[in-house]
Amino acid sequence: MANPLYDALFLPLAGRQSDLLILPDGRRIRGDSFLRMIARQAHALRAAGLGAGDRVAVQVAKSPEALAVYGAAVALGAIFLPLNSAYTPDEVDYFLGDAAPRVFLCDPARAETLAPLAARHGSRLLTLGADGAGTLRDLSEGQPEEILPVDRGLEDLAALLYTSGTTGRSKGAMLSQRNLLSNAEALAELWRFTERDVLIHALPIFHTHGLFVASNVSLLTGGSMVFLPGFDLDAILGSMPEATAMMGVPTFYTRLLGDPRLTRERASGMRLFVSGSAPLLAETHAEFEARTGHRILERYGMTETNMSTSNPYEGERRAGTVGFPLPGVELRILHEGREVAPGEVGVIEVRGPNVFQGYWQMPEKTAEELRPVGFFITGDLGRVDEDGYVQIIGRQKDLIISGGYNIYPKEVELLLDEVPGILESAVVGVPHPDLGEAVLAVLVPRPGVTLDPQEVVATLNDRIARFKQPRAAVVVEELPRNTMGKVQKNLLRDRYARRFA
Repeated sequence: MANPLYDALFLPLAGRQSDLLILPDGRRIRGDSFLRMIARQAHALRAAGLGAGDRVAVQVAKSPEALAVYGAAVALGAIFLPLNSAYTPDEVDYFLGDAAPRVFLCDPARAETLAPLAARHGSRLLTLGADGAGTLRDLSEGQPEEILPVDRGLEDLAALLYTSGTTGRSKGAMLSQRNLLSNAEALAELWRFTERDVLIHALPIFHTHGLFVASNVSLLTGGSMVFLPGFDLDAILGSMPEATAMMGVPTFYTRLLGDPRLTRERASGMRLFVSGSAPLLAETHAEFEARTGHRILERYGMTETNMSTSNPYEGERRAGTVGFPLPGVELRILHEGREVAPGEVGVIEVRGPNVFQGYWQMPEKTAEELRPVGFFITGDLGRVDEDGYVQIIGRQKDLIISGGYNIYPKEVELLLDEVPGILESAVVGVPHPDLGEAVLAVLVPRPGVTLDPQEVVATLNDRIARFKQPRAAVVVEELPRNTMGKVQKNLLRDRYARRFA
């Protein structure tokens, strides 16, 4: 028996003399050096009590050492549980209580605050700072620089990722070795990654995008990563001449477009720009292509499924869509229990080796969202056009029902975004004494522009049915977003809940 995920991602680093990680301070970490770091950490974590099937919760800053903890967990057959570095102690308390990790790794600056929580839930507390310092490093010093990975199978759990919990208690999505490895293999082939690639990696590694897409694809194919702690405009632009690819969220691209240093010449050595985790405006697609000559490749995925669809590497990358299902992934769209015709809207369901194993300790919730035949009910509304391209309309929970009529916010947002002077918009439903819900538009103006909300709403008079038009609009400086750039509509609904009271 073997350890398929370790064998595919980390074992090839043995003897590798080329750079794996290129750091902003000029340091470069070779593949073989990184593998030795993984081995030392694995022995240290084993000494701390971590074994096969145990959870290791990690709430630390992005660093090479933090990425090595992932490799160490895979080597030990443990279940890797990355936590958003912005989570509060109360939130961490829930995750530790629910997942019961054997080891909890946190930033040294937060150790005093989090130590009581770890003790209450029976977790061994270790620390790891952004600079690599902490008790994990202390425990790793002098440890062997080789590790014999624990035997694991493709169906064994490799990771536990919690959903955002915007509609209730956060759920832990159980991801197997097969889920992670099959997805990395499909993306690497589809996006043509090889050992010659240098990926600009500015995403967090507590999220599936930065960890299981960007990192896994680079590790699998033997490429290098410009490993940045976060989005840094100067660092990304400075790295572009030596890089070949970048994966980001829409805000990465809008910020790049705001800098005159982003030119066709600077991006001439790049072969691929990927965007995901939130919808990319068609306008951003067009502006980026005009400026750089590159058309951004947009794809679609979720915590529970990794990536499910992608626009093609070769062929039309259609703005406003997320392309086609990945090889081996089935996608269907259902409305009231039946599959809809092309162009009709329904709930997206996916099935394939990428789909998770269920929710941690939530069999009832698993049964609600994971059908016995293997299809996962995503909760996203979408349609498939006549050419097979998938378009995301929005979350089912964001659907507005006003006076008995269904209203898809995306349809209204696309029209609002075309209005001169509007940078972006969000449409939500808020309580209304007569209609049940009313449509509210939240508008962000372009720099230097003053918007009149009533005038903006009036532009839609002849463009969509009256029941779809916003009953009111408000202007804000920016929309609330999570760390991956998704607009947090639940916060907008809460903020304006009494707008029509």
